[in-house]
Amino acid sequence: MIDVDADGVVEFTRALVRVPSTNDPARGRNEQPAADLVEARMREWGWRPEVYEAAPGRPNVVAVVEGGGGDGPTLMFEGHTDVVTEGDLSSWTVDPFGGEIRDGKLWGRGSADMKSGLAATLYATRALQLAGPFPGRIKVCALADEEGLMIGAHHFVSSGLTADVDGAIVAEPEAGEICAVAKGALRLRVDLTGKMAHGAMPQHGRNPIQAAGSLLVGLRSLQDELQAGHPAHEHLGEVYVTPTVLRAGSEEQVNVIPATASVFVDVRTIPGVEHKEIADRVAALASRDGIAAEVSMLVDRPPVDVPVSDPVVAALAAAHRTVTGQEPVYGGVPGTTDGTVLTHWGGIPSVVYGPGGKWIAHQADEFVEVEEIVRCTRVFAEAARRFLSGDY
Repeated sequence: MIDVDADGVVEFTRALVRVPSTNDPARGRNEQPAADLVEARMREWGWRPEVYEAAPGRPNVVAVVEGGGGDGPTLMFEGHTDVVTEGDLSSWTVDPFGGEIRDGKLWGRGSADMKSGLAATLYATRALQLAGPFPGRIKVCALADEEGLMIGAHHFVSSGLTADVDGAIVAEPEAGEICAVAKGALRLRVDLTGKMAHGAMPQHGRNPIQAAGSLLVGLRSLQDELQAGHPAHEHLGEVYVTPTVLRAGSEEQVNVIPATASVFVDVRTIPGVEHKEIADRVAALASRDGIAAEVSMLVDRPPVDVPVSDPVVAALAAAHRTVTGQEPVYGGVPGTTDGTVLTHWGGIPSVVYGPGGKWIAHQADEFVEVEEIVRCTRVFAEAARRFLSGDY
């Protein structure tokens, strides 16, 4: 088994957690300090990282580590430097940015999602480098804004940095599951335009709120139809069509029929479901009763479905088996990750695996088991060795 710096990866995770790298301009926060930590550690090891500005103060840090063992494939390790807000501090029993270790757990915002995973990718790559020459190379990437619009991953792809990558391991928290499939996300905004009128004389107007009500009923029927036509996926579950925001009228003028209303819809899809078809169906449901409807696609992230036989998945499974002594458990990502962008827009087979519980992300008192950080680092190092040498 490849020797890893167990103390080093834990301490580096703590250092990253202590940086409040939320995207919060009002409080002067962004990913820059966390990216600086990553870049500095890479340079300490003699790596030559490149920094790409996805947006001001929101850099991607990318280092290519050559194996020195001849030609071979390129493996990408990916993690993100941003974290979600800590929220209401009264709901925390620990300092969200303290990096405290207690009861075998490392506590704090981003400990699981996903600064421990990011640290593990760096230290796994360093361990393999120190273990001796290996074929090919590893591209270690710390990207910005995974928790938002994924501008870091999109910038990475649009910059052509995926062209030479043969497979990617995304170090999101999955509690030991190997996730080669991920749900898709389609977010729609439906703007309905009618005609304003006095509430006492509705016959002179066209009420977009009533159209919104009809749309909401139609969305439930659409979900039922999609679920009937696409049986639940063994790892991802059902298709969901969920209205999440409804805007119309003014409480200061309850006697006025408004001219406009908006409905926002969050659709979660499984492989085989086409996003454009759903958007077209929603537009058809909204365009009724003399109400003009405009549907905007805010987010379009198709589901990921990488075969478990793909080399990057097979190498990771073999590594998990070697390090843990247990058969791998396959699962699915309930949301989307940077891997969605890397696979669909970058053309890279991706698999998600990393330290931390699948459901602890974004909660108060977020934590990761210290032992799991070290174990995942060992799995990542072994997975890289196997993928690059073809031993899977």
